[in-house]
Amino acid sequence: METRELRYFVAVADELHFGRAAQRLGIAQPPLSRAIRQLERRLGVALLERTSRTVALTEAGSVLLREGRAALDAIDAADRRTRRAALVANGHPGLVLVTKAGASNELLSKLLEAYAAEPGAVTVDVVLCGIAEQERLLRDGRADVALLHRPFDSTTGFDTEDLRTEGQVAVLPAGHPLADRAHLRMADVAALPGLPTPRWPGPDGNYPDGPGLQVRDLAQLHQLISLGRASAVLPESCRADLRGDLAAVPVLDAPPVTTVIAWPPHSRSLALADLVRAATRL
Repeated sequence: METRELRYFVAVADELHFGRAAQRLGIAQPPLSRAIRQLERRLGVALLERTSRTVALTEAGSVLLREGRAALDAIDAADRRTRRAALVANGHPGLVLVTKAGASNELLSKLLEAYAAEPGAVTVDVVLCGIAEQERLLRDGRADVALLHRPFDSTTGFDTEDLRTEGQVAVLPAGHPLADRAHLRMADVAALPGLPTPRWPGPDGNYPDGPGLQVRDLAQLHQLISLGRASAVLPESCRADLRGDLAAVPVLDAPPVTTVIAWPPHSRSLALADLVRAATRL
Protein backbone atom coordinates (compact mmCIF):
# COMPACT_ATOMS: atom_id res chain seq x y z
CA MET A 1 0.00 0.00 0.00
CA GLU A 2 1.09 3.55 -0.65
CA THR A 3 0.94 6.30 1.95
CA ARG A 4 -1.13 8.42 -0.44
CA GLU A 5 -3.73 5.66 -0.79
CA LEU A 6 -3.95 5.26 2.98
CA ARG A 7 -4.50 8.99 3.45
CA TYR A 8 -7.21 8.94 0.79
CA PHE A 9 -8.94 5.96 2.36
CA VAL A 10 -8.86 7.43 5.89
CA ALA A 11 -10.42 10.65 4.57
CA VAL A 12 -13.25 8.74 2.87
CA ALA A 13 -13.76 6.51 5.92
CA ASP A 14 -13.95 9.57 8.20
CA GLU A 15 -16.37 11.48 5.99
CA LEU A 16 -18.31 8.50 4.55
CA HIS A 17 -18.81 10.76 1.55
CA PHE A 18 -16.54 10.92 -1.50
CA GLY A 19 -17.35 14.55 -2.29
CA ARG A 20 -16.52 15.83 1.21
CA ALA A 21 -13.40 13.63 1.38
CA ALA A 22 -12.17 15.00 -1.97
CA GLN A 23 -12.74 18.55 -0.76
CA ARG A 24 -10.85 17.81 2.47
CA LEU A 25 -7.93 16.37 0.49
CA GLY A 26 -7.93 19.19 -2.06
CA ILE A 27 -8.38 16.88 -5.06
CA ALA A 28 -11.15 16.08 -7.54
CA GLN A 29 -13.56 13.26 -6.76
CA PRO A 30 -12.85 10.98 -9.80
CA PRO A 31 -9.14 10.36 -8.98
CA LEU A 32 -10.12 9.76 -5.35
CA SER A 33 -12.65 7.11 -6.38
CA ARG A 34 -10.08 5.49 -8.70
CA ALA A 35 -7.47 5.39 -5.93
CA ILE A 36 -9.88 3.64 -3.53
CA ARG A 37 -10.87 1.08 -6.18
CA GLN A 38 -7.20 0.43 -6.91
CA LEU A 39 -6.52 -0.09 -3.20
CA GLU A 40 -9.41 -2.57 -2.98
CA ARG A 41 -8.09 -4.49 -6.00
CA ARG A 42 -4.62 -4.65 -4.51
CA LEU A 43 -5.92 -5.96 -1.19
CA GLY A 44 -8.52 -8.20 -2.79
CA VAL A 45 -11.28 -7.05 -0.42
CA ALA A 46 -14.15 -4.58 -0.44
CA LEU A 47 -13.43 -1.72 1.97
CA LEU A 48 -16.60 0.28 1.39
CA GLU A 49 -20.22 -0.51 0.68
CA ARG A 50 -21.47 2.08 -1.81
CA THR A 51 -25.00 2.91 -2.88
CA SER A 52 -26.28 5.93 -4.78
CA ARG A 53 -27.02 7.59 -1.42
CA THR A 54 -24.66 6.20 1.20
CA VAL A 55 -21.12 5.01 1.85
CA ALA A 56 -20.42 2.58 4.71
CA LEU A 57 -17.37 0.71 5.94
CA THR A 58 -17.17 -3.06 5.58
CA GLU A 59 -15.63 -5.10 8.38
CA ALA A 60 -12.36 -5.15 6.42
CA GLY A 61 -12.65 -1.39 5.95
CA SER A 62 -13.01 -0.86 9.70
CA VAL A 63 -9.82 -2.84 10.28
CA LEU A 64 -7.91 -0.86 7.66
CA LEU A 65 -9.16 2.42 9.13
CA ARG A 66 -7.79 1.50 12.54
CA GLU A 67 -4.51 0.11 11.20
CA GLY A 68 -4.15 2.84 8.58
CA ARG A 69 -4.46 5.61 11.17
CA ALA A 70 -1.78 3.94 13.28
CA ALA A 71 0.50 3.61 10.24
CA LEU A 72 0.02 7.23 9.20
CA ASP A 73 0.62 8.40 12.77
CA ALA A 74 3.87 6.40 12.81
CA ILE A 75 4.96 7.94 9.50
CA ASP A 76 4.23 11.46 10.75
CA ALA A 77 6.10 10.74 13.99
CA ALA A 78 9.09 9.43 12.03
CA ASP A 79 9.09 12.65 10.01
CA ARG A 80 9.10 14.84 13.15
CA ARG A 81 11.76 12.78 14.95
CA THR A 82 13.99 12.81 11.87
CA ARG A 83 13.77 16.60 11.68
CA ARG A 84 14.49 16.89 15.41
CA ALA A 85 17.51 14.60 15.01
CA ALA A 86 18.81 16.92 12.30
CA LEU A 87 18.46 19.89 14.67
CA VAL A 88 20.49 18.02 17.29
CA ALA A 89 23.19 17.16 14.72
CA ASN A 90 23.36 20.84 13.72
CA GLY A 91 24.03 22.02 17.26
CA HIS A 92 20.51 22.53 18.63
CA PRO A 93 20.21 19.60 21.07
CA GLY A 94 17.32 20.89 23.20
CA LEU A 95 14.75 18.51 24.69
CA VAL A 96 10.97 18.85 24.71
CA LEU A 97 9.37 17.55 27.92
CA VAL A 98 5.59 17.32 28.05
CA THR A 99 3.50 16.98 31.19
CA LYS A 100 -0.07 17.48 32.34
CA ALA A 101 -0.73 21.08 33.41
CA GLY A 102 -1.00 21.29 37.18
CA ALA A 103 0.33 17.77 37.83
CA SER A 104 3.65 16.81 39.47
CA ASN A 105 4.69 20.46 39.79
CA GLU A 106 7.07 19.93 42.70
CA LEU A 107 8.65 16.86 41.11
CA LEU A 108 9.06 18.65 37.77
CA SER A 109 10.70 21.65 39.42
CA LYS A 110 13.19 19.43 41.25
CA LEU A 111 13.90 17.47 38.08
CA LEU A 112 14.65 20.55 35.99
CA GLU A 113 16.87 21.96 38.73
CA ALA A 114 18.79 18.69 39.13
CA TYR A 115 19.27 18.27 35.38
CA ALA A 116 20.41 21.87 34.89
CA ALA A 117 23.27 21.15 37.30
CA GLU A 118 24.50 18.26 35.12
CA PRO A 119 27.61 18.84 32.97
CA GLY A 120 26.51 19.29 29.37
CA ALA A 121 22.86 19.93 30.23
CA VAL A 122 20.82 21.26 27.30
CA THR A 123 17.76 23.48 27.18
CA VAL A 124 14.54 21.72 28.22
CA ASP A 125 11.37 23.18 26.72
CA VAL A 126 8.43 22.27 28.97
CA VAL A 127 5.04 21.85 27.28
CA LEU A 128 2.07 21.91 29.67
CA CYS A 129 -0.92 20.20 28.09
CA GLY A 130 -4.47 19.16 28.83
CA ILE A 131 -5.67 15.84 30.17
CA ALA A 132 -4.52 12.79 28.13
CA GLU A 133 -2.57 14.91 25.63
CA GLN A 134 0.98 14.25 26.86
CA GLU A 135 0.87 10.59 25.82
CA ARG A 136 -0.24 11.54 22.30
CA LEU A 137 2.44 14.24 21.94
CA LEU A 138 5.13 11.74 22.92
CA ARG A 139 3.83 9.08 20.55
CA ASP A 140 3.62 11.38 17.52
CA GLY A 141 7.14 12.78 17.87
CA ARG A 142 6.31 16.28 19.10
CA ALA A 143 7.98 15.57 22.47
CA ASP A 144 11.14 13.72 23.48
CA VAL A 145 10.11 12.75 26.99
CA ALA A 146 7.00 12.92 29.18
CA LEU A 147 5.83 12.62 32.75
CA LEU A 148 2.93 10.15 32.74
CA HIS A 149 0.71 8.87 35.51
CA ARG A 150 -0.37 5.26 35.79
CA PRO A 151 -3.11 4.00 35.81
CA PHE A 152 -4.56 7.05 34.02
CA ASP A 153 -2.01 7.19 31.17
CA SER A 154 -0.90 4.26 29.02
CA THR A 155 2.83 3.57 28.93
CA THR A 156 2.56 0.79 26.34
CA GLY A 157 5.33 1.08 23.76
CA PHE A 158 7.49 3.43 25.84
CA ASP A 159 10.58 2.90 27.94
CA THR A 160 9.88 4.12 31.47
CA GLU A 161 11.32 4.61 34.93
CA ASP A 162 9.05 4.87 37.98
CA LEU A 163 9.66 8.07 39.93
CA ARG A 164 7.04 8.18 42.68
CA THR A 165 3.98 6.27 43.89
CA GLU A 166 1.37 7.98 46.04
CA GLY A 167 -2.14 7.57 47.35
CA GLN A 168 -5.16 9.61 46.31
CA VAL A 169 -7.42 12.14 48.03
CA ALA A 170 -10.97 13.30 47.51
CA VAL A 171 -11.06 17.01 46.66
CA LEU A 172 -14.23 18.66 48.02
CA PRO A 173 -15.53 22.17 48.68
CA ALA A 174 -13.95 23.34 51.96
CA GLY A 175 -17.34 23.69 53.69
CA HIS A 176 -18.66 20.26 52.74
CA PRO A 177 -19.76 18.03 55.69
CA LEU A 178 -17.24 15.33 54.71
CA ALA A 179 -14.32 17.75 54.40
CA ASP A 180 -13.37 17.23 58.07
CA ARG A 181 -13.36 13.42 57.90
CA ALA A 182 -10.06 11.64 58.56
CA HIS A 183 -10.55 9.47 55.49
CA LEU A 184 -13.11 8.32 52.95
CA ARG A 185 -13.70 5.39 50.62
CA MET A 186 -14.45 5.39 46.90
CA ALA A 187 -18.07 4.46 47.60
CA ASP A 188 -18.42 7.57 49.79
CA VAL A 189 -17.24 9.80 46.95
CA ALA A 190 -19.45 8.09 44.38
CA ALA A 191 -22.50 8.62 46.61
CA LEU A 192 -22.01 12.37 47.17
CA PRO A 193 -25.29 14.08 46.17
CA GLY A 194 -24.84 16.90 43.65
CA LEU A 195 -21.06 16.45 43.42
CA PRO A 196 -20.44 14.01 40.55
CA THR A 197 -16.88 13.14 39.62
CA PRO A 198 -15.81 14.71 36.30
CA ARG A 199 -15.46 13.14 32.90
CA TRP A 200 -11.96 13.48 31.43
CA PRO A 201 -11.26 13.18 27.69
CA GLY A 202 -9.69 9.93 26.50
CA PRO A 203 -6.54 9.62 24.36
CA ASP A 204 -8.70 10.21 21.27
CA GLY A 205 -10.00 13.49 22.71
CA ASN A 206 -13.55 12.15 23.19
CA TYR A 207 -15.40 12.17 26.51
CA PRO A 208 -16.94 8.95 27.89
CA ASP A 209 -20.66 8.87 28.58
CA GLY A 210 -21.74 9.59 32.14
CA PRO A 211 -23.38 12.04 34.52
CA GLY A 212 -20.33 14.13 35.46
CA LEU A 213 -19.37 17.44 33.88
CA GLN A 214 -16.78 17.47 31.10
CA VAL A 215 -13.48 19.01 32.19
CA ARG A 216 -10.35 19.89 30.22
CA ASP A 217 -7.79 20.68 32.91
CA LEU A 218 -7.23 20.94 36.66
CA ALA A 219 -7.85 24.69 36.85
CA GLN A 220 -11.34 24.20 35.43
CA LEU A 221 -11.94 21.27 37.79
CA HIS A 222 -10.88 23.25 40.87
CA GLN A 223 -13.29 26.03 39.91
CA LEU A 224 -16.18 23.58 39.53
CA ILE A 225 -15.44 21.98 42.90
CA SER A 226 -15.26 25.35 44.67
CA LEU A 227 -18.66 26.21 43.18
CA GLY A 228 -20.13 23.01 44.61
CA ARG A 229 -20.68 21.45 41.18
CA ALA A 230 -18.23 18.53 41.29
CA SER A 231 -15.82 16.45 43.35
CA ALA A 232 -12.72 14.54 42.28
CA VAL A 233 -10.27 11.87 43.37
CA LEU A 234 -6.72 13.04 42.61
CA PRO A 235 -3.14 12.10 43.56
CA GLU A 236 -2.04 13.13 47.06
CA SER A 237 0.50 15.61 45.67
CA CYS A 238 -2.35 17.82 44.40
CA ARG A 239 -2.61 19.22 47.96
CA ALA A 240 0.27 21.60 47.22
CA ASP A 241 -1.78 23.43 44.56
CA LEU A 242 -5.22 23.49 46.22
CA ARG A 243 -6.86 26.83 46.88
CA GLY A 244 -8.16 27.78 50.31
CA ASP A 245 -11.76 27.03 49.33
CA LEU A 246 -10.94 23.36 48.63
CA ALA A 247 -10.28 20.47 51.00
CA ALA A 248 -8.52 17.12 50.49
CA VAL A 249 -9.46 13.92 52.35
CA PRO A 250 -7.47 10.65 51.93
CA VAL A 251 -9.34 7.89 50.09
CA LEU A 252 -8.25 4.57 51.56
CA ASP A 253 -9.24 2.23 48.75
CA ALA A 254 -8.33 4.44 45.75
CA PRO A 255 -5.71 2.84 43.49
CA PRO A 256 -2.19 4.26 43.96
CA VAL A 257 -0.86 6.60 41.28
CA THR A 258 2.67 6.17 39.93
CA THR A 259 4.43 9.03 38.18
CA VAL A 260 6.81 7.76 35.50
CA ILE A 261 9.24 9.37 33.11
CA ALA A 262 8.67 7.91 29.63
CA TRP A 263 10.45 8.14 26.28
CA PRO A 264 10.41 6.35 22.89
CA PRO A 265 12.47 3.14 23.04
CA HIS A 266 14.39 3.98 19.86
CA SER A 267 15.77 7.26 21.23
CA ARG A 268 19.57 7.55 21.14
CA SER A 269 19.77 11.04 22.65
CA LEU A 270 22.55 11.44 25.20
CA ALA A 271 20.80 14.52 26.59
CA LEU A 272 17.65 12.46 27.19
CA ALA A 273 19.70 9.74 28.90
CA ASP A 274 21.19 12.37 31.25
CA LEU A 275 17.70 13.73 32.01
CA VAL A 276 16.39 10.24 32.85
CA ARG A 277 19.36 9.57 35.12
CA ALA A 278 18.76 12.88 36.92
CA ALA A 279 15.10 11.91 37.37
CA THR A 280 15.86 8.49 38.82
CA ARG A 281 18.31 10.01 41.34
CA LEU A 282 15.67 12.33 42.83
